Amino acid sequence: MLIKEFRVIMPLSLEEYHVAQLYSVAEASKNETGGGDGVEVVTNEPRSDEKMGSGQYTYKIYHLASKVPKFIRIIAPKGSLEVSEEAWNCFPHCKTVITNPGYMKDKFSITIETIHREDDNGTIENIHNLPPELLAKREVIFVDIVNDRVENRDYKAHEDPSKFQSTKTSRGPLQPNWRETSRPIMCCYKLVTCEFVWFGLQGRVESLIQKTERRVFTNFHRQIFCWMDQWYGLTIDDIRAIEEKTKHDLDEQRSKGDVKGTSEP
Repeated sequence: MLIKEFRVIMPLSLEEYHVAQLYSVAEASKNETGGGDGVEVVTNEPRSDEKMGSGQYTYKIYHLASKVPKFIRIIAPKGSLEVSEEAWNCFPHCKTVITNPGYMKDKFSITIETIHREDDNGTIENIHNLPPELLAKREVIFVDIVNDRVENRDYKAHEDPSKFQSTKTSRGPLQPNWRETSRPIMCCYKLVTCEFVWFGLQGRVESLIQKTERRVFTNFHRQIFCWMDQWYGLTIDDIRAIEEKTKHDLDEQRSKGDVKGTSEP
């Protein structure tokens, strides 16, 4: 089991980030769905959690056949290329659990617990209250949406915070020292625990998963900032309406559209 805590600093208020995150999740889902693959939203409803309080619960299925090379699609067992995601968004506390119930069952899981803090530059040492034995295993990684390297295949100039300026807020472009000069400021403390029980592959796959999570967090939060003019001014009621429309759009794209987003030949 690998444990990493990603600290993502964002030049937003807590309220802005809440709306921006939900809007961007919906948009990113559409960008990855089509031709039988992508995101299927099964459940999206208000729900309470004993630990986190009231919020929104979602259950999604990710259909991934086109996201892996063809030879894997040929030999992959039934159910192995579908991943389930349960998420409890009780902002500012969120939890996501990713599993593969059709094949790996309890031998594979990714758990992401996030606490969002305003006026915070990522300096709280143990915000998740980990016990000493887990704290000793945890690695802290800061994600910088401006200065961190982005892979060539992911880079888009219009999603580069060092080039983008919002017409609605005049924020940006962000300079190399933006973390010291930007206001508002906040931090997403993302504790990622992954487990992949498979003899001979466990360590390698768990390391790959954590590397992928860092890539996803970096790209997603660059998009959040650069999509500011699309989400700024929206309310949570607006977001719920967008989510409902997105659910129908995803169903149609998955059944009729072409393969979109990250795919492998």
